[in-house]
Amino acid sequence: MSAGNETGGLDELPRVIPIFPLPGVMLLPRGRLPLNIFEPRYLQMTQDAMASHRMIGMIQPADPTAKLDTPEVYPVGCAGRITSFSETPDNRFLITLSGVCRFAIARELEADGLLYRRVSADYGRFAGDLPEPAPLTVDRGRLIPALRSYFDRHGLTADWDAIDRADDDALVTCLAMACPFEPNEKQALLECSGESERLDMMQALFEMAVHGSSGSQPRMQ
Repeated sequence: MSAGNETGGLDELPRVIPIFPLPGVMLLPRGRLPLNIFEPRYLQMTQDAMASHRMIGMIQPADPTAKLDTPEVYPVGCAGRITSFSETPDNRFLITLSGVCRFAIARELEADGLLYRRVSADYGRFAGDLPEPAPLTVDRGRLIPALRSYFDRHGLTADWDAIDRADDDALVTCLAMACPFEPNEKQALLECSGESERLDMMQALFEMAVHGSSGSQPRMQ
């Protein structure tokens, strides 16, 4: 449910990375995100990343309904390393990104003939993503009932035995990435200062959804 971090420090992270804007899709440090790559621009992006640093920046469009080829994106995303790669007979790529570190966009680069977008990434705010975090303690007596009610409300199924076996840190990362929160809620979870704040916000989102309280939104940092 989670991935180790192979990167030693900020200085080892690439300053320029390609970005992959997807609404409602979030990568977190130490999370794993499977992706099915089929558009020509992202096939090129993946090939180029595999030939260099293997890093791709996952980021959300600021307007999830935008149909533009180059939509405005949120200022913060998460860089992930390609840790699994395979090619299908119909020329798609199936990859897994393992989350390494969040980044802020310093600026977007010119296309220079490439089909995909690249940015200058500033990791400074998120240096705390690189070391293993202090162990998180989840109050499962509060979280699991809210999670079950949330899943029931959304018609979702879960492997509850796997959830019971997962360690607390992996559980929070996996749920934050996998649950069908709104894009702005996903972004708020991404930008949390740490895992404890992310757990508190996610718990509040579960409870608001279950009680039908949609008027209050998590505040972006």
